[in-house]
Amino acid sequence: MRIVIALGGNALLKRGQAMSQENQEANVRIAAEAIAPLVAEHEVVVTHGNGPQVGLLSLQSHAYDRVEPYSLDVLGAETEGMIGYMLEMELGNLLPEAQPLATILTMIEVDPGDPAFGDPSKFVGPIYTKAQADQIAAEKGWVVKPDGDHWRRVVPSPKPKRVFEIRPIRWLLENGVVVICAGGGGIPTAYVPGAVRKLEGIEAVIDKDFASELLARELDADLFIMATDVDGVYRDWGTPAQARIDDIHVGSLELSTFPAGSMGPKVEAAANFVRETGKTAAIGSLSDIQGIVAGTKGTHILA
Repeated sequence: MRIVIALGGNALLKRGQAMSQENQEANVRIAAEAIAPLVAEHEVVVTHGNGPQVGLLSLQSHAYDRVEPYSLDVLGAETEGMIGYMLEMELGNLLPEAQPLATILTMIEVDPGDPAFGDPSKFVGPIYTKAQADQIAAEKGWVVKPDGDHWRRVVPSPKPKRVFEIRPIRWLLENGVVVICAGGGGIPTAYVPGAVRKLEGIEAVIDKDFASELLARELDADLFIMATDVDGVYRDWGTPAQARIDDIHVGSLELSTFPAGSMGPKVEAAANFVRETGKTAAIGSLSDIQGIVAGTKGTHILA
């Protein structure tokens, strides 16, 4: 099978952990140990989040005031390279030496007229107290919103339209390469209006799950997996009536509602993949990834 695996943010940095290199390397090692056994039998593409990493680079960029801070698209490209390197290193230590791996810096087109630019909603960067968030927002001109018990920066999250590097990604897969791409939802780019058609980077963050779903469709993936820190999709999460969904048809899933800040985007991305392709999407724990592929773990959304 051709499988696209979207790693949740917990694969790189658990909530509340310090953003040290050592913590991230340790978490990536756990992710690699879960994914490596699949490579012998399947074509594997890995995508990943990058919110905390972009946030840290943004703070570091603002702290160095001798030059203008770098934009989010450039910072996104930097984190794609860094995280791709970590994943390649850890996977390479587990896989046969002859197994090729490649990280592709992935530009994804968005519409500059997307309504998301009028309502920033994507969390990026570290967590803050309310007082810290208010101070940073005033200093940096950021928009901040509550994220659970904490506060974080939010930026526009336009929908992805096109994966520019889709052809080289296909070529690599056809030649047996494990591909790491579309990190953090890809590098947001758009054609700006003007006399000459010009592609430019955009100050935004594309939702990783939506970008991964578009990638999975354009690669004709047989299975699209979103690996997170829970073992599946739950109805009535956080209540005494909560119950995990195992296998469910896409039409039935769409009758339920899920929190926009957590499981909602994953369910929407899964449903879109299944509707558009007639294939299966799954949501579950990274530690259960082999069982998810076998159909015995996680939540499977069926056509």
